[in-house]
Amino acid sequence: MHTVRPAAVAGTFYPGDAASLRSALAAHLAAAGTAPGAARAPKLIVVPHAGYVYSGDVAALAYAELARWHGRITRVVLLGPVHRVPVRGLAAPTVASFDTPLGEVALDREAIAALRELPQVVLADRPHAMEHSLEVQLPFLQQVLGEGFRLVPLAVGDASPSEVAQVLERLWGGDETLIVVSSDLSHYLPYAQAQARDGATVERILHFATDLEGDEACGAAPLNGALQLARAKGLVPRLLGVRNSGDAKAGLAGRDRVVGYGAVAFDQPASQAHTDPHAHADALGPTLIAHARSAIAEALGVEPPQGRLPDLAALAQPGATFVTLHDDDGELRGCIGRLEAARPLLDDVRANAVAAAFHDPRFPPLRVDEWLSVRVEVSLLDRPETLEVQTEAEALAALEPGEHGVIFEWRGHRATYLPQVWEQLPDARSFLASLKRKAGLAADFWAPEVRLSRYRVRKFEEAR
Repeated sequence: MHTVRPAAVAGTFYPGDAASLRSALAAHLAAAGTAPGAARAPKLIVVPHAGYVYSGDVAALAYAELARWHGRITRVVLLGPVHRVPVRGLAAPTVASFDTPLGEVALDREAIAALRELPQVVLADRPHAMEHSLEVQLPFLQQVLGEGFRLVPLAVGDASPSEVAQVLERLWGGDETLIVVSSDLSHYLPYAQAQARDGATVERILHFATDLEGDEACGAAPLNGALQLARAKGLVPRLLGVRNSGDAKAGLAGRDRVVGYGAVAFDQPASQAHTDPHAHADALGPTLIAHARSAIAEALGVEPPQGRLPDLAALAQPGATFVTLHDDDGELRGCIGRLEAARPLLDDVRANAVAAAFHDPRFPPLRVDEWLSVRVEVSLLDRPETLEVQTEAEALAALEPGEHGVIFEWRGHRATYLPQVWEQLPDARSFLASLKRKAGLAADFWAPEVRLSRYRVRKFEEAR
């Protein structure tokens, strides 16, 4: 009986000897930079699984988040799609460990045994034998977490979101457990078309879609289930980066047929009660603007424009912001934010500023020569209020043009518009129709299960 699953794609998807592999991993992690400090590690990350020369820099954006948790994450639940052997459900291996050029990774046999009673879980080694979607993650995990973690590898085939979510619920654990979902994005589209497709897919991931298809993400089956549970657990998504094989260094790939890659982290919600971050608003607005601009400046490697900023108590309280950038013509240049107050306000505005500048899939990353002309706007959100409506007519009557931001939700579809959008869509009917299209639905769609929420914002604009 084989007790070790040997490395199958070492030397092809990643370097086959330990020294070269460590060097490659170090280079990818260095390119990712130092992740911002956080009170807790991400609970869930989504990472690509192509050869390192194509997707390693993107995967490293997520793995760099884990370096501070060396020794504290002791179990990794790793899910990826099957590429070679069909599976009904989720396949767990029977071996004792998985091997890589960096050494063996022990499996958590006790955790795997706890899954045996679930009908969607099968014990089978063939789906794992040549599967690269799981293997390519192991050297990164070994590099950032060391030898002190055990692995629960699951090769996911034909499985519903609920079946996957049920497995993950059983393995959820506490801060010692990390969940990793391995998935590339679009495949073999022209560069510009892939950028548009992957941007839309990432937006759906950030809004917890559970109906992703294989042409959007090859790991759709494990990803849909993970997103279903992530939303139920209140995790807060954070986009780390989106690229494709056409962006690989040294012209390794052309741009006629590219593969998309994305890295997303899902953070655990803050445990503190939500308190009002609007206190001292006279000082808070300019301070949020300054911190947003400072975060972008640091990412660009330029000197921040201000000295020491006020140390306001509100910055340490949970807060939800959107950061919007406009170019010197007033055109949108990026907009990223979060609806839930799940991390300190200071962390939220700085993270969203960097994401708006460099990771909004609708725009190329901000350049240094744009730095002085870009204008920063910060929207500070109130807690959303769920609307008790049954019909679209009731929904339209409940919205106050110019005042309310709106969240539209139906099954896996979710989208929001800030109150500023009323400036372009002043009529409630056209506003809601456009919001439904943003959620991926028809403008005239309505269903009894639609959930609408409204919220107000405090908007702070940088002086021109």
